[in-house]
Amino acid sequence: MSNDVHELLGRAADEAGQPATSTRAVYAGAARVRLRRRVGVSVAAVAVVAAGAVAVPSLAPKGDTGETTVAAPVELAGNKGRAQDLAKVLPKDVGDIAQVSLSVIIKGDTSQKEMEHLQGPLDGHFSVRKDGGVGYLVIGYMNTGSPVAGSDPCKSAQGVPGMADCVNEKVPGGGVLTTWSDSMDYEGAPKWGRELVGRLVLKDGGVLSIRDSTGFKGERAQGPLLKTPPLTRAQLRTLLLSPELLPKK
Repeated sequence: MSNDVHELLGRAADEAGQPATSTRAVYAGAARVRLRRRVGVSVAAVAVVAAGAVAVPSLAPKGDTGETTVAAPVELAGNKGRAQDLAKVLPKDVGDIAQVSLSVIIKGDTSQKEMEHLQGPLDGHFSVRKDGGVGYLVIGYMNTGSPVAGSDPCKSAQGVPGMADCVNEKVPGGGVLTTWSDSMDYEGAPKWGRELVGRLVLKDGGVLSIRDSTGFKGERAQGPLLKTPPLTRAQLRTLLLSPELLPKK
């Protein structure tokens, strides 16, 4: 993957709610290598903002850490259908699903954003509410034009170890499915909880990526962290292999 794409994803990660300091750290010091690896191998997962979606600016009150209360969902106007479609391919007990914008939730940015390079039918940010906590699924598909999408997250690079519990798996059709754990112990705000990450690199250059997050802490948090990511690793694998997440050919 070219440096241009890395930089695009870094900027998009900022827009999608990743801490600005973490995005800048992609290109600085030892953390630069680790974060750049994460952004690169995740491809669109941290970058997704549903194209043409208009956000409803009903944020939690400023100063609310979300540690003891759960705010009402910050949903995207006119996009309940996408959340309902996603719910159909998720386990029934995963929790309540709503399509949201991390830009709105974290930054209060209500401007319309479009990312034309994203092409998946279920791309977007989705909150998952269960047992009083709020986690997130962030889904993105992008055709890179190359069957090699960034570095292998399972391998060490420039002295930085591979991602925790990282597993590569060849799947039918010539694709490679990778899942790993991320402690999200990066500097900056908000403070994200741990998550699972999955990536499916297809033979035709398509890349489907999913963040399976326990949520975040901060003044705009929508609720406490989930105790575990919304999906187990096995469930994340199943979702990555779901044809409903890929563009129709």
